[in-house]
Amino acid sequence: MLIESRRRAYLSAMQVVHWLPRAELPFAAPSRPELLLPVAPVEDIEFDVRPAASRPVPSEAPTVPQARTERPKIEIPRPGSTPKPAIKAVETEQEAPAPRPAPVPPPRFALQLLRAGSCLLLVELATGQPFQSRDPSYLLLKDMLRAAGLPDAPQIIGEPVRWPLLMRGNMDQGPDAARDFVQGFIAARLEEAPSTCLWLIGLPAIRFAGQADGEAYYQELKVDLLGDAWALPGLELLMDEPQRKADVWKAMRQLMARWKSVE
Repeated sequence: MLIESRRRAYLSAMQVVHWLPRAELPFAAPSRPELLLPVAPVEDIEFDVRPAASRPVPSEAPTVPQARTERPKIEIPRPGSTPKPAIKAVETEQEAPAPRPAPVPPPRFALQLLRAGSCLLLVELATGQPFQSRDPSYLLLKDMLRAAGLPDAPQIIGEPVRWPLLMRGNMDQGPDAARDFVQGFIAARLEEAPSTCLWLIGLPAIRFAGQADGEAYYQELKVDLLGDAWALPGLELLMDEPQRKADVWKAMRQLMARWKSVE
């Protein structure tokens, strides 16, 4: 047996608004009087069976526009139209950090410092190995020194400078560090014995001691802490391209007085 609250809940769920019980229900609320009145009989409705063409046309009454509730407009993107930028849900989001630049690999070279008379020579070792007495590149260097009026048996100063210094580790071994190391090494030798001219033979010597590039071949350079320098192609390049020797000899004649005046 249902109580009144549960009964009304069932009827609401079935969408029943008006109802009358067939018999008196226990624990039910009293019925409303208006629901007990007799229902008026439905009058007979006459249907018009005439054809549609002979029926009178009803007069159209002016329709009054009904106010309707405005709905929010939803913009649908059309082909060829530029979509509007979406609004950020959270404006306080921090921007993603910029990607870090890729680390520059350390340069690789080997340089040998020599002294011939009043000049210092920083020479590229193309093979990475020290000079041998019968090496073609070393014989070419002796010929250049004789043509310049300098001793053709240069004194080797220290071990070759090889870069990178360490194969492993977190030490900075990029181009800037290589330049600082090479210039510091030469500056220390100049403090021991000054030089009238520093020969930079080979592109690594020009780049990391003279802070120049291949366009400085045959030119005189002014290098901070190192003084006057002369940029020359590498010995291997001079052997591969003998026509460069004429440019070396032409520049040498203009600088020869610099170290000959000291002797």
